[in-house]
Amino acid sequence: MRTFVKKVEMAIAGGNKAAAAEALRAAQPEMQRAADKGVIHDNTVARKLSRLSARIKALVAG
Repeated sequence: MRTFVKKVEMAIAGGNKAAAAEALRAAQPEMQRAADKGVIHDNTVARKLSRLSARIKALVAG
């Protein structure tokens, strides 16, 4: 899960909105799987997805 989140973070840092959105789409099921297995709490996944998505939304299209 951490690898997928790092890919999203790197895309956001690079300023590439399309790549960041694609990375987030790939990360979502992995994060949900971690929550289903009890690795992290469901609300933690929801919070992380919400914050990442808000950061992507704030990026200027590029």
